[in-house]
Amino acid sequence: MVNFYIQQTINIHLIKIGSISNSSVLQIGSAGVIKPASHLFNTGGFTKAAPAATKPGGGTRG
Repeated sequence: MVNFYIQQTINIHLIKIGSISNSSVLQIGSAGVIKPASHLFNTGGFTKAAPAATKPGGGTRG
């Protein structure tokens, strides 16, 4: 087994992230091991499913 020692300096002036999903991994720099993890939390204390979505504008065509 080979061990590496990496010393680095990272300067981020601007970072834009288009989207993040439960299985996304954002890595900046070097890491020995990245273990994927996905955690879902009910931080709003919801007890039932969300209501059905409606069309934007709420009106009907015709």
